[in-house]
Amino acid sequence: MQKLNLSLAIGAYDHVRDLLDGTIRPDGIELNPMIYDHPSRIFHRATNFGDFDICELSFGRQISLVSRGLNEMIAIPVFPSRMGRISGFYIHADSGITSPADLAGKRIGVPEWAMTATIFGRGWLAEHIGVDLASIDWIQAGSDAPGRREPVGLDLPEGIKLCAVTDRSLTEMLLSGDIDCLLSAQEPKPMREGDKRIVRLVPDFQSAEREYYAATGIYPIMHLLAIRKSIYEAHPWVAVNLFEAFSAAKNAALSRLPRVNHSIYPVPWIQDYVADLKTLFGEDLWPYGLEPNRPTIEAFLRFGADQGVCHHQVEPEEMFARQTLDLAKS
Repeated sequence: MQKLNLSLAIGAYDHVRDLLDGTIRPDGIELNPMIYDHPSRIFHRATNFGDFDICELSFGRQISLVSRGLNEMIAIPVFPSRMGRISGFYIHADSGITSPADLAGKRIGVPEWAMTATIFGRGWLAEHIGVDLASIDWIQAGSDAPGRREPVGLDLPEGIKLCAVTDRSLTEMLLSGDIDCLLSAQEPKPMREGDKRIVRLVPDFQSAEREYYAATGIYPIMHLLAIRKSIYEAHPWVAVNLFEAFSAAKNAALSRLPRVNHSIYPVPWIQDYVADLKTLFGEDLWPYGLEPNRPTIEAFLRFGADQGVCHHQVEPEEMFARQTLDLAKS
């Protein structure tokens, strides 16, 4: 059988390294990889122009499209990027805000309402902290530069107040006191450059995110892997073959972590850190498949529906190629 030649757009993650260099090859597929430092460029090109056969996609953007039947790509439960988002709340050092509960009734800026990081952040704020999202004035604008726009259509619930600002950045508004908090996937530019006026709302976010996981089982997923629908429909075997290959690459990356005879990564004491993480997450620090991630996926779909990112309640099984669901349960 002649192999399918398929383009792949993805970040340069260690857990896909063996696929990118050809050490691991998916059965029946020849990958043509394109590596991006900024996944947002992939998301824009994939959802607006359909540029790629296989690509990394924003979880938030995808659930919105699925809820409206507008997704041109179908996901498999491979998760290139996941990250806790309690770390993503930024305030002015002189704001007087001392706890997440203090955000009730305040003004909070987000780069995109449908951004995965902000969906998870708001879900934590509403369900875990108990802040009514309708009590907040939400501002949508670019984090460090004006002009950013919402990438998908929203169906905001009654009471949610979201105002787009096109001529100012959220960083500028935070420094001037026109917003009280910025919720974003990335540190504001002044903070990255050493400006001490901007600080995290939760300084010890790692402890907070560990406690959140221990209490809820939510291990935030930022990005999915997706296949062009027309390719999947013509060659449904592609889904499982890709799932297996990406799983093998991820497992190879995990196997490199605990090596003690030489330094695979330029990080001191990484073996001890990995051993500590396994006491919380178990042996597989980066699980793929629906079932191992069901608490996270169900929570995210609930957040998406409650926040008006989804236009109806999406079920986890709607999100992924059917063949990978059976494989993940076996």
